[in-house]
Amino acid sequence: MATVRARVEDYFKESNLSPNANKMMWIKTLIFIGGFIALYILLISDIFSFSGLLPIAALLGVFSAFVGFNVCHDAIHGSFSSSKTVNRILSTIFHFLGASPYVWTITHNAVHHTYTNIPGHDEDIDIAPGLIRLSVEEPINKIQRFQHWYAFPLYSLASLSWAFRKDFKKFFQAKIGQTVIKHPAIEYFSLFFYKMLYYFLFIALPLMILSVSWWQFIIVFLVMHIAQGLTMGMVFQLAHVVEGTDFPTPSSNGCIEEAWAEHQMRTTANFATKSRMASFLLGGLNRQIEHHLFPKVCHIHYGKIGNIVKQTAKEFNIPYLESPTFFAALRSHYRVLKKFSKEAACN
Repeated sequence: MATVRARVEDYFKESNLSPNANKMMWIKTLIFIGGFIALYILLISDIFSFSGLLPIAALLGVFSAFVGFNVCHDAIHGSFSSSKTVNRILSTIFHFLGASPYVWTITHNAVHHTYTNIPGHDEDIDIAPGLIRLSVEEPINKIQRFQHWYAFPLYSLASLSWAFRKDFKKFFQAKIGQTVIKHPAIEYFSLFFYKMLYYFLFIALPLMILSVSWWQFIIVFLVMHIAQGLTMGMVFQLAHVVEGTDFPTPSSNGCIEEAWAEHQMRTTANFATKSRMASFLLGGLNRQIEHHLFPKVCHIHYGKIGNIVKQTAKEFNIPYLESPTFFAALRSHYRVLKKFSKEAACN
């Protein structure tokens, strides 16, 4: 880790670059936030029929995911800007996607990035306990023999779960992973205030404005969240649950034997790194290896430092896992699901 970190630090010094956002990053931010706001205004403008609202809702859901990928993810990691104020302001946008940046900081930044792919510790891979099995450590039940069929529909419920269930559940758990949590008083207020604000903006206000029936609005709302959840779910799973990634178990004394950086390399995978479209839309989540090693570096730089990481991994004979395209990674993820579904069928 010291070697690759030193080489990346040298790259920024020699290039006279900041590891934070550059001009292109700010342009991306304006595009995605602007698109999100424009689609929301179109949605509540009441100039579209029920059938016209459906594609707008789907696009709004997809743009919500893109805002999360490209803006909020970096801001919550503190990698968007060297200014804590800028990061905090941009992190607040996460509330308007239906999720709590405070809870995400704990579950993702602290727990997932520390205990990546460790069953029972990394709750990011604990997608639907009992329904989806992704490691040999998880218990088997008969329904899992169909998981390669129902996993993707379950992924589409991810943002609905965030908006109505997951944040509350995680917030009031005694501990997340192995981390015991004691929340500041202000976070209790923030959780409920922003959830109520989200429910008002995306449920109450549209119901008051739109000339559609309540059941038609429910369908529009579900289409938005299904599009958002499916976009999020597919991208997140391709980072850690593909062929070749490890799901290590701690030793009897509770330790992982390999070094932290090597652990990240063995549990994380890239995909579509040569695709400009994937890099633009996914906020660096197609380069999760670089993100896990350098979470404080803005994703706009991952392409450049990726060459350094890949070469260093080769020198030290450490795997650098990557799929050439998004669909190759998707097929690999499907094969992992099917592998564990066969194990469930045999029991």
